[in-house]
Amino acid sequence: MTSLQAIYIRSHEERNEPKPHTVYRIEIQASVRSWQMWRRYSEFDDLHTELTRSTGSPPPCELPPKRSMTMSIFGRSKAKEEVLEERRAGLEQYLRAILSAKEEKWRESFAFRDFLGVPVGKQSAMDRGAEAQFTSSSWLDEQQELQAQMREIRADINKRDALSDRGDVSGSHQANVQAKKKLARVLTRVASLEIGLQALGLGGMSEGELQRRRDMSARLRDDCERLAKMVTVARLTQRGLGSSAERNPASESDRAALLQPPSSSAFGRPSGRAFGTAAQPKETDQTRPLDNHGLMQLQQVQMDQQDSQVSQLTSHILRLKHLGLAINQELEEQNEMLDDLDNEVDRVGGKLVNAKKQMNRLG
Repeated sequence: MTSLQAIYIRSHEERNEPKPHTVYRIEIQASVRSWQMWRRYSEFDDLHTELTRSTGSPPPCELPPKRSMTMSIFGRSKAKEEVLEERRAGLEQYLRAILSAKEEKWRESFAFRDFLGVPVGKQSAMDRGAEAQFTSSSWLDEQQELQAQMREIRADINKRDALSDRGDVSGSHQANVQAKKKLARVLTRVASLEIGLQALGLGGMSEGELQRRRDMSARLRDDCERLAKMVTVARLTQRGLGSSAERNPASESDRAALLQPPSSSAFGRPSGRAFGTAAQPKETDQTRPLDNHGLMQLQQVQMDQQDSQVSQLTSHILRLKHLGLAINQELEEQNEMLDDLDNEVDRVGGKLVNAKKQMNRLG
């Protein structure tokens, strides 16, 4: 795990996208490398809330106030640059207090290290997965946390698409990289969740609850696969293709050859479907900006999506099958119990008849 040595906030700058705001440049020095991160005040506020929630107590230093309440003798607020400088110093003091605190729970938390962009090696991820131990309630807490992480990944993907629409290639790429990093961490934690569920099963958890949680982890895995395709497969719509469609536009001759009606064969038969009239392919807004290579890619992506949906349907059908088999087994056991009860009733009835006959003879 990367050992942090020092943190500095030396400057800030104004940015206008998506709307005017101020970001602060955080310089992080570790044992073997150094890097910098740009964060706005609202992200510091989110970090403070998350650290308080995840550790059970607030960090040792409070954040500087969002708006300066100091007034000059003329009753007007302080100059903007002075306010930003005070806030910069306060934010630096906040991060340094966490780094130098006696308790490690704040600086070792995932939220703090993710905020600073601390790199996580493969060995560290494997160690966390191997050492993951869950109680019944902490397993559910982790599952809900992973769902929240996936929502953040989807938000990053939407941000990537929005930046791509505005032509911000660099911002779109950074958003996609952030989504990939978060997804890699989520995949590791999902694997730990599945291992933890096996341990809970060995610990005596009921089969019904185990199956319910298996379904929950399976849905997480399916969501991860869908998100992986979204962050790795190039967008093939007009909005996402952009430069590809502009660099390699389909020529009019290629488009006419692709969309022309099917020609007749040597035997005078149409080359379309034998049992009906072959409909001419119609161009859509999605296919119009694509060349032949783009159309092939689009078709492949749609086929992959269909395969994924079929796989999900197969998984649901298998679950229904297992449920049906369990119900059938239960019914067979109930029928056997009813048969035993019926035999017992007949046996008791025979004894009552014999007892009645003996009483009649005595009478």
